[in-house]
Amino acid sequence: MKRLFASLLIFLGCTMGFNSLQAQELQCDVRVSSNKVQGSDKTIYQNLQTSLYEFINNTKFTEINFKQAEKIECSMLVDVTSREGNYFTAEINLALRRPVYKSSYSTPMFNYVDRKFYFEYTDGQALDFNPSSYISNITSTIGFYVYLFLGLDFDSFSPNGGDPFFAIAETIANAAPQEAGTENGWSSTGRQNRYAIISDINNATYKPLRQFLYDYHRQGLDVMAEKPDVGREAILNAIAQLQNVYERNSMCYFLQLLIESKRDEIIQIFSQGDMKIRTEASNIMKAIDPSQSSRYEAMLQNNGKL
Repeated sequence: MKRLFASLLIFLGCTMGFNSLQAQELQCDVRVSSNKVQGSDKTIYQNLQTSLYEFINNTKFTEINFKQAEKIECSMLVDVTSREGNYFTAEINLALRRPVYKSSYSTPMFNYVDRKFYFEYTDGQALDFNPSSYISNITSTIGFYVYLFLGLDFDSFSPNGGDPFFAIAETIANAAPQEAGTENGWSSTGRQNRYAIISDINNATYKPLRQFLYDYHRQGLDVMAEKPDVGREAILNAIAQLQNVYERNSMCYFLQLLIESKRDEIIQIFSQGDMKIRTEASNIMKAIDPSQSSRYEAMLQNNGKL
């Protein structure tokens, strides 16, 4: 697959020209909800949904040509909570999925709710974007998550394959305004925001988390259809990488997000198989996700059930 050879390709980087071409990278379900906002005029929200859908699914973010079957599966739900004129407050529910080799199953790679999405939008406004300069919060935020999705997906197919995309995501975060005394999702002093996510990903101290993405998916899940015991053991070794980081800094935000995204799947995987491996997995997960210890203990008796 193309992801396996990503490190050999030349990417356009921060000076690339963005355009609407075929063979785009994402297949993203984009929704805008205004159920929490009073008022009968829903046209602007419908138009915003159309604009975001076209921006995400029609913009060419890399030089790589994706076949339809290779497109990255994801979803973004923008849940608007308040509006004052052209200024909106919203949350974004984000989900990234990855198909598993020789399976009809798609694994959740990243599930996250960004609760600090503030933006200005005028009905019919063009969504201009440049990753190296801040144009608007709406395109910088969405563009940031596009590159985050690309990086996570490519990391799962080749070791550190997401490097060029994470670099661009960090450029977007650095270009965004730092507003003193406020938490707008970009603050370098915040620990649970976009800046914190990409800072953790690109921090050499937390490099095992990048290795986890490859070992868990490519070495583990992708072989389970043919060799479930081999795949399960590889996943055990992968979650040991999470423990490695937990012991360095249990408050690492990206580590917490990985655990939350993978928790149910890990329980499912280790509800079957060799009891020794299942017990080792249970012990690791209880150590790094102590609030869910009872679930990891129970998975040893579940025989394949969550």
